[in-house]
Amino acid sequence: MRQRNFFFIKGFLKGFTLPEILLSVTLLSIIASMSLPVYNSFINRNELDQTVALYAQSLRRAQALSVAQIGDSVWGVKLNSSSILVFKGASYATRDQAFDEVISFSPNITFSGLSEVAFLKRVGVPTTTGTSTFILYQDTRNVFINQKGMVAY
Repeated sequence: MRQRNFFFIKGFLKGFTLPEILLSVTLLSIIASMSLPVYNSFINRNELDQTVALYAQSLRRAQALSVAQIGDSVWGVKLNSSSILVFKGASYATRDQAFDEVISFSPNITFSGLSEVAFLKRVGVPTTTGTSTFILYQDTRNVFINQKGMVAY
């Protein structure tokens, strides 16, 4: 019995032809180019959502530190160009820098509105209220803080 060679059929090599390979590469390139903007949009929204959540968490932390009277002081939060700062003191200008807690975020994110909030000792009521707006390209997120100290976003 003669054994057949699986690599040759009637003298030709099995495999893909050049047009088939080019078509496959072209289709994969088209799919990749269509999915890249969707992926970038997802990454941007995720980055913005993460920054907003970090800011809300920082506000709640400063409020909790003020209510607990840690260091027998008022605590607050200050938004800078690419960071969130939790500080000990009545204001950012008069803070005790030894207790600063800095959280960085993307420099592509801009913000407007309320940029500094301090909370009163024991009661946790904010000294200022309002909205902080975070913007990354076309996406916008708002963080609200009311007169009772409730943070919503």
